[in-house]
Amino acid sequence: MTATTAETRLAPTGRHPQRWLILGVICLAQLTVLLDNTVLGVAIPSLTRELDASTADIQWMINAYSLVQSGLLLAAGNASDRYGRKKMLVAGLALFGFGSLAAGLAQTATGLIAARAGMGVGGALLMTTTLAVVVQIFDDTERVKAIGLWSTVNSLGFAAGPLIGGVMLDHFWWGAIFLVNIPVAAIGLVAVLALVPESKNPQGDRPDLLGALLSTIGMTAVVYAIISGPEHGWTSTQVLASAAGGVLVLAVFVLWELRIPYPMLDMHFFRNQRFIGAVAGAILVAFGMGGSLFLLTQHLQFVLGYGPLDAGLRTAPLALTVIALNLTGVGARLLPKLGTPGTIATGMTLVAAGLAAIAVLGGDGYGGMLLGLVVMGAGVALSMPAMANAIMSAIPPEKAGVGAGVNGTLAEFGNGLGVAVLGAVLNSRFAALAATVAGAASLPAALAAADGPAERGRISDAFASGLQTSQLVGAVAVLAGGLLAAMLLRRAGREDSPRRAA
Repeated sequence: MTATTAETRLAPTGRHPQRWLILGVICLAQLTVLLDNTVLGVAIPSLTRELDASTADIQWMINAYSLVQSGLLLAAGNASDRYGRKKMLVAGLALFGFGSLAAGLAQTATGLIAARAGMGVGGALLMTTTLAVVVQIFDDTERVKAIGLWSTVNSLGFAAGPLIGGVMLDHFWWGAIFLVNIPVAAIGLVAVLALVPESKNPQGDRPDLLGALLSTIGMTAVVYAIISGPEHGWTSTQVLASAAGGVLVLAVFVLWELRIPYPMLDMHFFRNQRFIGAVAGAILVAFGMGGSLFLLTQHLQFVLGYGPLDAGLRTAPLALTVIALNLTGVGARLLPKLGTPGTIATGMTLVAAGLAAIAVLGGDGYGGMLLGLVVMGAGVALSMPAMANAIMSAIPPEKAGVGAGVNGTLAEFGNGLGVAVLGAVLNSRFAALAATVAGAASLPAALAAADGPAERGRISDAFASGLQTSQLVGAVAVLAGGLLAAMLLRRAGREDSPRRAA
């Protein structure tokens, strides 16, 4: 089907006759990306032992993927708008499959980091095109529900990633957690070719390659400074130079985007308070969830003593709560009653409360964690679809790929920043103790080098204390983001009302 024909079929209602089947197909494609975001969590002890990976190496294994993907999402969105969303879906699935193969066969920590960065390229194409297709094939009456189901796949990735990773690690070596992506990508590729219609904006903008490069370099430098701060010192030349260089490059990126005729990200979007409010909320929800799960999987295994599969099972209630609430349409029904600002504020308050419950009640056992995970899940089910819909509604329909790129960039950047910041808070609390233990570059190394049960207990207590502080930092950030997002969205709604009446 040509792009023109596809656009004709979608007009004027935006409903495609096979829209629900197509939604299932693109959700399968989305699942391949999301599994890779979470599957590494339960493999951290294995990677630490078998690849001799330090804490910084582990963080880069996670962040290499998310940072490359974040930097390329906007350019990928531009490319899908101009050249066709179906083409970009196919290319993304193929690249992601090949990258998974390289990651599964990696022999060193550096090789795995490089393969993960390569997978980020395919992930960028998939993240932008899936949401853009949802916007294209559903009209306003069904779009919130469709985005809610699309968001449910995000949560399924959080649930299935640790479970699949735990099963793989119980029966195979760590490389199997990447190789399992290959059959999923292959099935998705066949289904996309058979079912998804092509759609594009023939007058779409040219891809902004320099903008993509600048944003990737800038974000990488800033997160590198956050990750390496505990190891090298926050006031060291290396950390300060990386942070300053990253901020400078991001400033150049903004200036470049303001000057060129075909920007990767139209900075004028940031004059829209509805857009800014949704942006703030999306970053901070991803910040809290990404950082929290990164830390929880380590706490469950290193401190509470669960194996990889058991640890994966015990993180699942968060995602299962989101899936249950979204499949029953609770968020879609509450949105008209509470309004977008009220829905987002309620959801993010619940996310913050869940993080605080994990921090205060989860230190001595799993019961407190379970409560916190369920409360977090309820908050995510309410807030994430509402924020995605707010972002897409603030951007012109012909820029659906760019809008999806913005939404994906925020989620990935927030997730990577959460891992980096909350991980840095944990490491800074743990570093002083670890430095007193010979050869202790990480918690496993410190435990292995500990002299007797008393010292091992002291090390575990220090890790648990760092975890508690990190979770509380995440809770405060999420709560502040929720209140800010709700305030901006409510103000934007008040300003829009007189214009609609006129």
